[in-house]
Amino acid sequence: MHAAVADAETAEETSEETRTRHTPMWKVLFHNDDVTPMDFVTAVLVRWFGHDLQAAQRIMLTVHHTGIGLAGVYPLELAELKRDQVVSAARPHYPLRVTLEPA
Repeated sequence: MHAAVADAETAEETSEETRTRHTPMWKVLFHNDDVTPMDFVTAVLVRWFGHDLQAAQRIMLTVHHTGIGLAGVYPLELAELKRDQVVSAARPHYPLRVTLEPA
């Protein structure tokens, strides 16, 4: 085998390994409170998490009934961005708490 062919195969294997390595994912979790309206939570889930209305309502009801609900799973930077967007939108009016945890 020629050195160039061996190098190309090694590069291909390395590239394959790199593609199969996954970015760590993070859960974006909404927490229930007694102040934030259900409609606001639903709207946030539609706007920043891309859920359709029915899915957003299901998640909102899960938050309401169990105290916590999964809004989505994303790479860390995107999960932080989404959390920050939601908290910024809520904070002037509501105490909605959004946390992240490893998926």
